[in-house]
Amino acid sequence: MTEREWTLIVQKYLSASIAHDKKLAVKAFERIPYALEVMGYSEQGNHDLRHMGYETDLVITETVDDGIWKPRVIVELKLDNATTHDAITYSQKAFTHKNVHPYLRYGILIGKSKSGSLAGRLFRHGAHFDFMASWDSFQPTESELEGLTEIINLEIEASRVLEESIYSSRSPNRERYTFLHRPLKLY
Repeated sequence: MTEREWTLIVQKYLSASIAHDKKLAVKAFERIPYALEVMGYSEQGNHDLRHMGYETDLVITETVDDGIWKPRVIVELKLDNATTHDAITYSQKAFTHKNVHPYLRYGILIGKSKSGSLAGRLFRHGAHFDFMASWDSFQPTESELEGLTEIINLEIEASRVLEESIYSSRSPNRERYTFLHRPLKLY
């Protein structure tokens, strides 16, 4: 099975896991901007922008208004294992995507994992991942699917909270926070 074929399988699993929220969708192979460049300015203050995007394996989007959607969670997929190069590359992609979408959550899923667990290189070089997961085969066990579903739902909510915190910071009616803690949870 190819990585693209497996991506479509995972898309079905994730689509079923978020089906309770009709505003959410799981899209495969969507190009998401990682950079916006200003090519020029006009006297009226308009900007000539150029978007550059990476194709993502899976992106969970949320429709907010008439056809307007935003990315909430990106999941990169790899088969067998993730090399050091993969960990560095995908972590850097996460970083660049988050520059354009600061509320975005980003993770990696290893399918048919050779070792049966997450490799140390992912911990060492995956600094910009918000989550990592590993499945023993192409088809998840019940606990693997439950674990990923729990993480995805938590990441969607984290994205919403981050967005509200970032873009409503000057609103007198905003939610006020006095602590931020990013715990490490392994299971």
